[in-house]
Amino acid sequence: MADFENEKKALHDAMVAYKVPGILDAVEKARAAGMNANDIINAMGDGMTDVGVLFERGKLFLPHVLSAAAGMTKAMETLNKDLEAQGGVETKKKGVAVMGTVEGDVHDIGKSICSTMLQCAGFEVHDLGRDVPKQKFVDEVAAGAGYCGMSALMTTTMTVMKDVIGMLKDAGLRDKTIVMVGGAPVTQAYCDKIGADIYGESASETTEKVKAATEV
Repeated sequence: MADFENEKKALHDAMVAYKVPGILDAVEKARAAGMNANDIINAMGDGMTDVGVLFERGKLFLPHVLSAAAGMTKAMETLNKDLEAQGGVETKKKGVAVMGTVEGDVHDIGKSICSTMLQCAGFEVHDLGRDVPKQKFVDEVAAGAGYCGMSALMTTTMTVMKDVIGMLKDAGLRDKTIVMVGGAPVTQAYCDKIGADIYGESASETTEKVKAATEV
């Protein structure tokens, strides 16, 4: 039985090279070799994880990350059709995550990268953007989001995270979602203090912790 190691490496390398035509070419070659859609997506997801790591190390920059994400999004148009043709057996999402930069804060680059990486890892992500009202996070959890991710880049707005957690408790929803927090002024100590579940210093770290929490 074929292990498709060459195709997996080509997909990974194409993602890290971040050029959309190269990504699509690697996908088509993998499909032609008989690799199934779910395995192709997983290989691309591994590559996207490394793109995030390289970005955090200053080896790649935001346009490169966005280009890699665009390539994966474009490839998914074909791969989703392949998954449907396979009977949809492997299309089940790992979970639904709501992501947003908290009310009063308009910095969202890190949050956006984290959203992309979570999507690549198999999560359905509702990215609410920046300056998100507190109630909107609560409404998304009430609608079924099992993960609630909040980002803040200013010390004056990071307290909003605590407010949202309090609102989730008041609404009887706190036990139904895993709360993720991140951003420059946020620390593990602050995460513990406000009763959040996951703190990630980087988008890749957050994604890995969320994946680990899903597998428990």
